[in-house]
Amino acid sequence: MKAVAYRQSLPVSDPQSLLDIELPDPVAQGRDLLVKVEAVSVNPVDTKIRKRADPQGADKVLGWDAAGTVVATGADVTLFKPGDTVYYAGAIDRAGSNAALQLVDERIVGRKPSTLDFAQAAAMPLTTLTAWELLFDRLGVPRGSAARSGVVLIVGGAGGVGSMAIQLARRLTNVTVVATASRDDSRAWATKLGAHHVVDHRHDLAAAVKAVAPQGVDYVLSLTHTEQHFPALVELLKPQGKLGLIDDPSTPLDIGLMKSKSLSLHWEFMYTRSLHHTEDMQAQHRILNEASDLVDAGVLRSTLRENLGTITADNLRRAHARLESGSTIGKLVLAGFE
Repeated sequence: MKAVAYRQSLPVSDPQSLLDIELPDPVAQGRDLLVKVEAVSVNPVDTKIRKRADPQGADKVLGWDAAGTVVATGADVTLFKPGDTVYYAGAIDRAGSNAALQLVDERIVGRKPSTLDFAQAAAMPLTTLTAWELLFDRLGVPRGSAARSGVVLIVGGAGGVGSMAIQLARRLTNVTVVATASRDDSRAWATKLGAHHVVDHRHDLAAAVKAVAPQGVDYVLSLTHTEQHFPALVELLKPQGKLGLIDDPSTPLDIGLMKSKSLSLHWEFMYTRSLHHTEDMQAQHRILNEASDLVDAGVLRSTLRENLGTITADNLRRAHARLESGSTIGKLVLAGFE
């Protein structure tokens, strides 16, 4: 099968940083689905692993978002059958989606939304799962249609996870949604997705948020540069508030600042359930199915921003370079193999 892999950690400007290769077709066993990959999207985790995890000459296939068609199933599969169209984010300890065929455990796979094509669907799984787990599993933001209560701050609202978090918070809860974005186009994107207020995080973040939420915020989703914003986030959080993050702070966080307010700190790592085979691993199947239903009902929308063409090493290097620039909005997608 065709695939794109890397053999050593190199700058994305190096033509050898990602390579077009051929690999044997995998075989489904146990609870695995064998999926024909139709489209993938690219996430910051792809670039981080390419730069930090050197395979020392082995072929390592990246990619943690895909949409495709089930072509075979393992003997223990009960949730899907050949011919089903699916979408998923995969597992960090297995071969990725930048290949024509991929094995993935059925418990972390969802039904592809019927109203989306493969490219639109591929933009959604990782960011939907991350935003969903962060909002509802980690921070415990209440779902429902009760009177509006509470304020959620989403730092980095125009990125992939932020784009889904804005939609989920606006459509499935009654909190006031404050997002941050630093450019005209990213502010417009966050507003279009449903943020009640969009503020600029480049200057005095605390002052900018207090201008629209004078009493502070109840929840924070810190999706980028947490170490830079941490003191302001602690200042903004109300007593007994909750701070969730997904990034890798470059310097230690002074969590002692949180004590006087009894604030809580929550990490979200979308791969935890699949990496540790937790008892609730199949929750990701349920989340993706519910998200699919919400898309088909017109409640949620795909965050695909740009299709960069077919799944090739050249196009994936372009996508990695764009993500490494730190200026992307929404999701970058590639579809089909040449």
